[in-house]
Amino acid sequence: MPETVRQTRQMLALMNPLLDAGEVVFCTTADAAVARGAQPLALGSFREAEGVSLILPRAAAEALGFPVVLPMRRIELTVHSTLDGVGLTAAIASALAAQGIPCNVVAAFHHDHLFVPSGMAEQALAVLTALQASA
Repeated sequence: MPETVRQTRQMLALMNPLLDAGEVVFCTTADAAVARGAQPLALGSFREAEGVSLILPRAAAEALGFPVVLPMRRIELTVHSTLDGVGLTAAIASALAAQGIPCNVVAAFHHDHLFVPSGMAEQALAVLTALQASA
């Protein structure tokens, strides 16, 4: 397994953003049976007071009857950053915000995953590539 990095500049320099081809949808349900049924299809989920939030491939969300409000695409940062690294999310959010690009960040064990509106995904990838080059 690659070495994990903690320093902001190093995380940015090694982030190597990869844009997924497919679209995803953020959904929520308070129905436990629906949430359990969707879990195997989900890229991620989180239990909140209002229900279970799910990140589903668009086709799965549509098949389960969820509304497709804001289709998004995922950009995976392939750097192995530590869970206690400081500054990566702030630098990325600032760079994207400066270009008017909304972003939802999910930090998993090995990588960070950025979800941006589908129509802005290529622009977001360009912003992140430039940010990486400047690090």
